[in-house]
Amino acid sequence: MNNVVLIGRLTADPELRFLPGSGRAVSNFTLAVDKDVSKAKRQEFEQQGKPTADFIRIVVWGRQAENCANYMSKGKLVGVQGRIQTRSYDNNQGQRVFITEVVAEKVQFLEWGDNTGQNNNANNYNNNNNDFAGPDGFQPVDDEDIPF
Repeated sequence: MNNVVLIGRLTADPELRFLPGSGRAVSNFTLAVDKDVSKAKRQEFEQQGKPTADFIRIVVWGRQAENCANYMSKGKLVGVQGRIQTRSYDNNQGQRVFITEVVAEKVQFLEWGDNTGQNNNANNYNNNNNDFAGPDGFQPVDDEDIPF
């Protein structure tokens, strides 16, 4: 069984490319996933200059790749479900390079909009009435509106 579920923040805006010939969309991004360590261990890692997160390369294909590139941005919280893939190639120096990445089957946007107060494409998805109606008609709810 090869199944991976990750939640993390984007380290940079996703890169979108279209394959020559087929025109199929592919998007790549890196997800920073916090390591599950105690507060004391986290401080120790930070003092030693060691990373407190794992940086995992994600690949997304098709229409979902286009959505990722259009609506996700650096720093946003994202959930990814997919499978681990390994591959290799020979670089310009003739050395074999091995790559391990997650091929995403589902990408869930866990944060929408721009936290700085400026509007971005995700906030303006439905420009007619300036309200956001996300995929499948779902709308974000303010925590104050939840009755429990």
